[in-house]
Amino acid sequence: MQARMKNPAFLLPDTMKAMQAANADPEKLVPAKLLGLVHLRASQLNGCAVCLDMHAKLSKKDGETDQRMFTVAGWRDAPYFTDAERAALALTEAVTQIADRGVPDDVWADAARHFDEPQLAALLVSISMVNVWNRLNIATRQVAGAVTW
Repeated sequence: MQARMKNPAFLLPDTMKAMQAANADPEKLVPAKLLGLVHLRASQLNGCAVCLDMHAKLSKKDGETDQRMFTVAGWRDAPYFTDAERAALALTEAVTQIADRGVPDDVWADAARHFDEPQLAALLVSISMVNVWNRLNIATRQVAGAVTW
């Protein structure tokens, strides 16, 4: 496969700065390992090979285990995730697939039990941003492993 063009964020410096800035606050409020799982799950749902490749590598650097990364798609049935991680993953799925049924009240309430309002805001921004990256990469057919981060 060949990319159609560079990812637009790489061609638009102000856009890249804004996207990087949008990622800065979540990284201060939510543990990196949790954000890695969230990014992997959204990227699985969207089918973004670039982000799956990148976030698996970043998650490994953050100390994430292969076992948890390999089973994040089946997080409901795997015993490796905390209740807070499960709430974040459920929120990730709801936001990523928002057209299906929005964010159900029970998913929101569970997330709100585990995260305070600034952390919830950080999760929502992080989930939204990985979805933006997924869409840009998929639309332009970016190739996994072709870009060094």
